[in-house]
Amino acid sequence: MFDIADLKRRMQSTLSVLKTELSGLRTGRASVNLLDPIVVSAYGAQMPLTQVANVTVPESRMLAVQVWDQQVVGAVDRAIRESNLGLNPIMEGTTLRIPIPELNAQRRQEMVKVAHKYAEQARVAVRHVRRDGMDTLKRLEKDSEISQDESRTQSDVIQKATDEAIKEIDEMVSVKEREIVQV
Repeated sequence: MFDIADLKRRMQSTLSVLKTELSGLRTGRASVNLLDPIVVSAYGAQMPLTQVANVTVPESRMLAVQVWDQQVVGAVDRAIRESNLGLNPIMEGTTLRIPIPELNAQRRQEMVKVAHKYAEQARVAVRHVRRDGMDTLKRLEKDSEISQDESRTQSDVIQKATDEAIKEIDEMVSVKEREIVQV
């Protein structure tokens, strides 16, 4: 059976993922959310940084990452360095101190590009959800479980939900872009 609520829920989860990714983009101020998108290779698996360490903001331009297991410190350090966020942690035992450098104009433009890349990935994910819904409608119509009129009505509902989700993605990325370029 066709479930529009499930499609809308899947679109909303895409939006919440985008929100998390955008919150991790640097704006020149330290934020615990800055490291949210980072994934660490630990214990034979890929794990979010927040599952192997505690992130705090001791100063306005400094992050502290307290790693819980000594054996994972190197992997956390490597993950942060390779994250494309332009951060260079300083190791002090199981704590990584991460100074947040000022963003220059070039770095700000790179961050804007990353934000747009995240937004495009979210748009693609929303379109995939739409395609799944449309495919389900076509199959139900072909199997004579719903009428052509019902199929058209539901596909209009799916398209409207898709348009709303993409509009929200565009708004989120434009807000983040303004935040990044603001000096």
